[in-house]
Amino acid sequence: MRIWSGAALFISVSVLAITAARAEDVVLDTISVTATKTEEPAIDVMGGASIVNRAQIERFQPSRLSDTFRDVPGVWVQENANDPAQSINIRGLQDFGRVNVMIDGARQNFQVSGHNANGQFYLDPEFVSQIDVTRGPIANIYGSGAIGGVVLFKTRGIDDLLKPDEKVGISQKGMLGTNGAGFLSSTMAGARLGPNVDVFGQFLTRETYNYRDGRGTVIGDTGSEIVGGLFKVNVRPADGHEVSLTAFRQKFEFDNNGSSNQGARFADALNTETYTLGYRFTRPDTPLLDFNVKLYDNKYHMSQRYLADSPSGIYSTLGAKPGLSRIVYDLESKGFDVFNTSRFDTGAFSHAVTYGADGVWDNVKNFDTAGGYGSTFTPSGERQLNGAYIQDEIRYGGWLRVLGGARYDYYKLSSPVNTSDGSRVSPKITLGITPITGIEFYGTYAEAYRAPTITETLIQGVHPFPAFRLLPNPNLRPETAHNLEAGVNIKYNNVFTAGDSFRAKATIFRNVIDDYIELENADTSTLVIFIPGAPTSLCNRIPGAFRSGLCMFMPDQQYQNIAKAKLTGAELEAAYDWGWGFISAAGTYVDGKNEETGYGLTTVPPNRVSSTIGFRLLDNRLTLGGRVTGVAAKTRGDLPPGSAILPTKAYGLVDLFASYNYNDWLRADISIQNLFDKQYVQYLNYVASAGFQAKFGLTVKFASK
Repeated sequence: MRIWSGAALFISVSVLAITAARAEDVVLDTISVTATKTEEPAIDVMGGASIVNRAQIERFQPSRLSDTFRDVPGVWVQENANDPAQSINIRGLQDFGRVNVMIDGARQNFQVSGHNANGQFYLDPEFVSQIDVTRGPIANIYGSGAIGGVVLFKTRGIDDLLKPDEKVGISQKGMLGTNGAGFLSSTMAGARLGPNVDVFGQFLTRETYNYRDGRGTVIGDTGSEIVGGLFKVNVRPADGHEVSLTAFRQKFEFDNNGSSNQGARFADALNTETYTLGYRFTRPDTPLLDFNVKLYDNKYHMSQRYLADSPSGIYSTLGAKPGLSRIVYDLESKGFDVFNTSRFDTGAFSHAVTYGADGVWDNVKNFDTAGGYGSTFTPSGERQLNGAYIQDEIRYGGWLRVLGGARYDYYKLSSPVNTSDGSRVSPKITLGITPITGIEFYGTYAEAYRAPTITETLIQGVHPFPAFRLLPNPNLRPETAHNLEAGVNIKYNNVFTAGDSFRAKATIFRNVIDDYIELENADTSTLVIFIPGAPTSLCNRIPGAFRSGLCMFMPDQQYQNIAKAKLTGAELEAAYDWGWGFISAAGTYVDGKNEETGYGLTTVPPNRVSSTIGFRLLDNRLTLGGRVTGVAAKTRGDLPPGSAILPTKAYGLVDLFASYNYNDWLRADISIQNLFDKQYVQYLNYVASAGFQAKFGLTVKFASK
């Protein structure tokens, strides 16, 4: 009963909280596609679906995407301040593809092992138009492995620049910030070349610097330089047909002295490339055809140049040369997704049947001349994930919805020394009932299947000081999630005054994962001496070496299957908009356990509520408001015994924002984050976050009709 009493407590608190949404952009009415691959407002999705739109992103002028997820229930972002990488956590699940992250439909499978998240992506928030989030394995139709959920980032396009009646335009945005926020320059240009062709381009540069935390301490290596470009073409050669092309590149440069600030120091240069080619045919007079094809090629190339050794001196001992030795990580993911939705009626029942197939091929090639740890802990190899699916959404009488489907998954991974493969069918069934107009109750049972990754299966080598071995496990079994979920969607207009709107979604869930994969102690151990660079032979020659703890046997580490892991929790988001103001609530409660040991899962984040209030003045040209975020503590008792993860204290943050649209051509934004200069460390992060930050942005646009 502990989980449900906690859920009730956080919901009662969250109902009093507040979050912002513009009257013309009621966020829960924004179209979502990730849950079912059929377009419907997020408020109508029978599951945990949320949208972050461009208006929300601009409100706080984020330098990192993590700032955009504070108002999304069930979603956390693990990040390290000395690396622009982001790793998304949904309902306590992250790493190795448990959350399927996509940019314009292209999967982001990049991963580098270390004292950080095992699965990260790089994306500047200024490139993002909308974020579509589906929590839990209910979105298994959207790709293999998503036992935690799906996050789809849509990059900006012609509609972000031009109004429907505008033909050509250009905009320039500049932003300056204090306390390391640095500056941003973003240029967008586009044109509608008649009714059937449009082109769009964006170029940006961003530079951030070392920031000070809430105590005034400068946190080193927290700056970075980013240069990126985006190009899109959409062509509509005939009625109902559309071809889209996207080319997107980014370059990140930053220095990094290890996630825990105790490792060797490297100068990092990372390049990302994403190319997509899409085709869609849909027309009102052909309800049996809503046909979509997406092809993509996604590349990550990271080069780390060795600068200085760790405190243990182990890299120098292994022959690494400052300025010369390098680690290079290369990943290329090629994939496709093809599907069709057929809409038809059988008697009083209407159907939307979606069926299709997808696949992705990962090719990892890494090499290391800086000690060998990089290529050892992130091994090279190949992996393929293929799947096929079918789903039928049935509606009856305006009060009943039934969503049933199944997905077939197949995987294969290989290296010069090992291979592994497997397959499974994962079902899903959802029942939704609307007893009263405006209120829909739903319940879901869904399964999902995640194949082991190359690193989990093939990792092999010796950890730097203090040394212990990491062992491969070619016999790893895939994870299988069994998710039970229940919730309610509420939507009403004209509640208290003409033109107002109220939207709310509340969800409770229980996700049981069979064969959950975790890094565990192996049955073997390695003799370790706690003198950097010293041979273990000294252990037998130094009197009292074992008794004093100078020498000891350290358990070897290996990715192993846990029989069961269970995550339970509750989520709420709600919004009320009355034209000249807005108010809403968002909150998360998650509890996760290793069912074998009873200990908590380290990836389960602390509970959180967030709230914002905003007002529109001067004929809606001026919008101003603030946000409050409260985060619970993560204590040592919440973690497994001996865990290297650090507990964190509870904290609260206050942020302010204001935007002024002088006219259609000129806009000014001001945001303040961490108003009271609080000292805090986010869970799973190694250093304190930034203290008080102020940002000022100015956007100038020219367009012609």
